[in-house]
Amino acid sequence: MAGGGIGPSNGKEYPGKLTTKVLITCIVAACGGLIFGYDIGISGGVTSMPKFLEKFFPDVYAKEVLHTVSTNQYCKFNSSKLTLFTSSLYLAALVASWFASAVTRHMGRRLSMLFGGLLFCGGACINGFAQNVTMLIIGRVLLGCGIGFANQSVPVYLSEMAPFKSRGALNIMFQMSITIGILAANLINYFTAKIKDGWRYSLGGAVVPAIIFIVGSLCLPDTPNSLIERGNKEEAKRRLQIIRGIENVDEEFYDLVEASERSKEVKHPWSNILEPKHRPQLTFAMLIPAFQQLTGMNVIMFYAPVLFKTIGFGDTASLMSAVITGGVNFMATFVSILAVDRVGRRFLFIEGGLQMLICQIVIAVSIALKFGTSGNPGELPIWYASFVVLFICIYVAGFAWSWGPLGWLVPSEIFPLEVRSAGQAVNVSVNMIFTFFIAEIFTEMLCVFKFGLFIFFAVFVFIMTLFIYNFLPETKGIPIDEMSKIWSKHWYWQKYVPNDDPLPPQSPPRKLHSPVKEHNIQMVVDEKEA
Repeated sequence: MAGGGIGPSNGKEYPGKLTTKVLITCIVAACGGLIFGYDIGISGGVTSMPKFLEKFFPDVYAKEVLHTVSTNQYCKFNSSKLTLFTSSLYLAALVASWFASAVTRHMGRRLSMLFGGLLFCGGACINGFAQNVTMLIIGRVLLGCGIGFANQSVPVYLSEMAPFKSRGALNIMFQMSITIGILAANLINYFTAKIKDGWRYSLGGAVVPAIIFIVGSLCLPDTPNSLIERGNKEEAKRRLQIIRGIENVDEEFYDLVEASERSKEVKHPWSNILEPKHRPQLTFAMLIPAFQQLTGMNVIMFYAPVLFKTIGFGDTASLMSAVITGGVNFMATFVSILAVDRVGRRFLFIEGGLQMLICQIVIAVSIALKFGTSGNPGELPIWYASFVVLFICIYVAGFAWSWGPLGWLVPSEIFPLEVRSAGQAVNVSVNMIFTFFIAEIFTEMLCVFKFGLFIFFAVFVFIMTLFIYNFLPETKGIPIDEMSKIWSKHWYWQKYVPNDDPLPPQSPPRKLHSPVKEHNIQMVVDEKEA
């Protein structure tokens, strides 16, 4: 297959169905995404509120309110303290994800989720009552630790609980939960911006998704994989029978036990994950989250109000525009849920990448024509601003049904059990490193690159789409503990992964020929055969 795709040719199809219990369990577990989404949405809105800026970041407030006319629109939010407020969370999440890996492996997925909820709740309380920048940063660090635990454990939990035929859709509920959190935060910001000290309600409101996640974690059962990993085989088999809705789960159960036995032989998963046979999984666990952040999507989501104010919207209008993009993000994620187990991961990755690429070029040209390099557009026509918002929404939709959910789904489903927790920790860590990096330098990049910032991200979107086309095999419809076989059949990764399957490996991507040339070649072949 051109492009390195591969179907579920391993022959394993475990019996069972998607039960109501599993569906409800996965919905509750996916609520871990609420805390991440709420923070992404709330940060940008709060940092655009004049009262918040006046209290904590007076230098930005001076450029935003007191010197509106003379300030270059590209540079008015360029403040190292302001970016530290936003980016400190992601640095904390990076560190926490490594501790979360050990908790997830040795104490279970649900306990790691519970820790995440408690830490996030503590950070929300501190931020809501903050009196100075120090309290804000401490609160952000606790929020980041909570997100690190949640993002490490929830995708793994969902991948292990779901039947293999529905794994994609159920795992994407995590991304759906993130989009709900973003949309809720944008709506809250829109209304609290009109209230005195409304920023306190916005920041303190994070306790609500945290409590939802905490209560949900207390009610969740552990996964069969985790129970087996901790020696509870009888309970694991009963749990598997319940979640699959059938009595005969022997084939899947014994495969899980076998995977667990291999896992126990690995005493040091952090060194084991560096072995050549895990090279493809480790590559994707590092590059997919890096590319996900280099799409520029997080810049748009947690700086949406700032961005819209920069392109000429007023205070309320910018917050409303952020609500619109949050709504598009939420609705478009449904497309991914419906399509991911039908058309596959590769198709969504590639289509979404091309859609984002086109939109970023259009947005860059539109801003360049009106703002130039001076950053002062004069009076911005409503139709022009609406045109920019339209393409931002199309861009957001492309991300929401491709790189957004798949950035969490694919890395969580490709690792074998013995290094799954370590692999997910790598995924979360890289995600947070690049999120921190982009958040830390975004306002300065906007000031220096101006409209070229969108071209900067467009270049990476082009590169990552080519990467997926050439190197990612299709993972749809393959049981999670049979996933290693797809690498041994891939035209490139087969040199790292032993091939214990008699099926021939894939061919590398071929150049596409014209229909006429293909027809002529076929005629020559037919004549020789005759």
